[in-house]
Amino acid sequence: MLSRLFPHPLLTLVLAVVWLLLVNTVTLNAIVFALLLGLLLPQVIRAYWPDMPTLRNPVAIAGYVLIVLLDIVKANIQVALIVLFKPAARLRPAWVRVPLDLKTPEAITVLAGTITMTPGTVSCDLSDDGHALLVHCLHAPEPASVVDEIKQRYERRLKEIFE
Repeated sequence: MLSRLFPHPLLTLVLAVVWLLLVNTVTLNAIVFALLLGLLLPQVIRAYWPDMPTLRNPVAIAGYVLIVLLDIVKANIQVALIVLFKPAARLRPAWVRVPLDLKTPEAITVLAGTITMTPGTVSCDLSDDGHALLVHCLHAPEPASVVDEIKQRYERRLKEIFE
């Protein structure tokens, strides 16, 4: 009974909180609408999302988000320094193939999005078998170190969360 009312409980909570953040007020009307939104939208999309991913370690999401935010700030500074001060002749762009240990599509999607959100890198393609990502790096003098960093900083944490 409870799973029919809350088919995706985490999504219900996230939708309600995001709505309250968007309206930037906590009134009775806003709370009621946020709860209705959080209850109704998952019901509407239930048919399109039958195999909701299970999060093995939801608490690790906060740590992952913190690492990604810090990496985004650090990468912004690095890209700004490259653009402003590195001569084009010394720039070493590279295509890097990152082999994946992740199996779930949701985890792979989060990894690809994380790579793309981090300035200086873009995830461009997923292999047909889903076992590798093709990543373009703005400056990668040592492509193997890029692969190691992605696997250690992001993929390992995503495995803890999703698998």
